[in-house]
Amino acid sequence: MDRKFDQLLEKHNLKKTTPRYSVLGILSSREMATSQPDLEEVLGKEIDRVTLYRILKTFEEKGIIHKIIDLNGTANYALCQSECKEHEHHDEHLHFNCTVCGKLFCLNGTHLPPINLPAGFKAKSVSLIVSGVCDKCSTADN
Repeated sequence: MDRKFDQLLEKHNLKKTTPRYSVLGILSSREMATSQPDLEEVLGKEIDRVTLYRILKTFEEKGIIHKIIDLNGTANYALCQSECKEHEHHDEHLHFNCTVCGKLFCLNGTHLPPINLPAGFKAKSVSLIVSGVCDKCSTADN
């Protein structure tokens, strides 16, 4: 198994299981966020739907992944940056949803400015999605 996944699971006091390694492997190999149905398709019968749901929920609670809702209302998941902690995500960056291919990208280099909320308001999460045409689809048009 991959040593960086070992360390990540140890850091969050999670058992090292094959299904968890599989999900981490898929998410780390992709340059875009991935939906649960896409994960189910890639994993096939390796992991049942309920187990996958529990893994995603646990990883999100532990600050290993973050959830982004795309333009169609589908939940997508991507690995968090190392600054994220349990119940305290620091993945406040732009997301880009391509209207041609449907892919959802984390734009980690484009952080959001601090948002000043009125007194008494507390943000639980911040999400901003830009929609348009990604670089690959733009190139394909030309």
